Amino acid sequence: MNYLIRNASAVNEGEMFKADVLIEDGLISCIARDGGLEAPNAQTIDATGKYLIPGIIDEHVHFREPGLTQKADIFTESRAAVAGGVTSFMDMPNTVPQTVSIGLLEDKFRLASEKSLANYSFYIGATNDNLQEVLETDFSKVCGIKLFMGSSTGNMLVDSNLALEALFREAPCLIAAHCEDEQTIKRNTELYRGMAGPSSHPSIRSAEACYRSSARAVELAGKTGAQLHILHISTARELELFSSSLPLEEKRITAETCPHYLYFNDRDYRDRGFAIKCNPAIKSESDSAALLDALRTGLIDTIGTDHAPHLKEEKFTGDYFTSKSGFPSIQHSLDIMSGLLPLPLLVRLMCHNPAVLYRIDRRGFIRKGYHADLALVDLDCSRMISGETEFSKCGWTPYDGVTVRSNVTHTFVGGNLVYENGSFHEGSRGERLLFNR
Repeated sequence: MNYLIRNASAVNEGEMFKADVLIEDGLISCIARDGGLEAPNAQTIDATGKYLIPGIIDEHVHFREPGLTQKADIFTESRAAVAGGVTSFMDMPNTVPQTVSIGLLEDKFRLASEKSLANYSFYIGATNDNLQEVLETDFSKVCGIKLFMGSSTGNMLVDSNLALEALFREAPCLIAAHCEDEQTIKRNTELYRGMAGPSSHPSIRSAEACYRSSARAVELAGKTGAQLHILHISTARELELFSSSLPLEEKRITAETCPHYLYFNDRDYRDRGFAIKCNPAIKSESDSAALLDALRTGLIDTIGTDHAPHLKEEKFTGDYFTSKSGFPSIQHSLDIMSGLLPLPLLVRLMCHNPAVLYRIDRRGFIRKGYHADLALVDLDCSRMISGETEFSKCGWTPYDGVTVRSNVTHTFVGGNLVYENGSFHEGSRGERLLFNR
């Protein structure tokens, strides 16, 4: 099916302009500024009053498949993704089994080809002893290497200095790092043993723990020349490790933050409790303000969700030490961020910059010849987020009761209309992302 999107307000590469956009054979074939485009063989969608944006690229999700599908799976979470205007995702390796070999990586790609409504890629996970497996990976077809430099389960915590230095020295592509210092967290945990609650989380997984680990990663990247992308920055202090002096294409050290670090702060533990428990922890109001400013100035380069569903009983039954960290968020990332930053900046941070940083082939922009990954957004639609309309399999959201002004009405993935006004067209599947490396 070909589509003609008419009368849209396109948001692309820092501009907002009226346009008709023609989709043919899965690609953007024509962009007519000021409209007037005719296409009798295409289905017409009137986008009057709506904004047309490139599909969001979420570089940081946990879709839980294989092995943890009681919480979520690729099909359910890709539905939640496209409902939020997310057309491509990159999934993390801490599944069961952990994705630390090429064979296990290809198993996940096969699952996604059968189940995902959105485009997809998967990280290979680094361990203390799988460097050769990492180096044999084809990174023209794999998004990157995931490194846990603190607080991981199983064998995915890389705590050997020799292994870390070898990985940074030899990595042929981007290293996406989770940075929290394990020893600092262990020490803080003992201090709170027997008296920890939700509000203890930012003291246990402290700003110091984040900074110590992030600083170590930056030091290694500077020493070796590795391309380092530090995920889910949560503190103001870490911002001193980054620079906005170079264009993104030339940066070797970059940073991501997440909507929950911008919208929530440590005061919200009182009312939302374990619902907002995540790693790294949500921290102070001043940290949130500093992170927002860093997005405006270019110190932070991308916004990912760290979408990490858990069952309600895993989150809300038990105490601090049994409540799982993480929550679903991919469906509402644009909703939350559109209340915090202007749309052109969001498009740069959530669509353009991930495409540039990861060197994704022909996605992330509204350009002729690019894959037609697009979303139509109504920004004049006040509504309340509710767990009752949550598409993630876990069936709840930490944003329950939050009023937002945006609503994604249509999502196209590779030219296929997969989401339309609350309904899914599930006959098509997303594609494996390719990378120009």
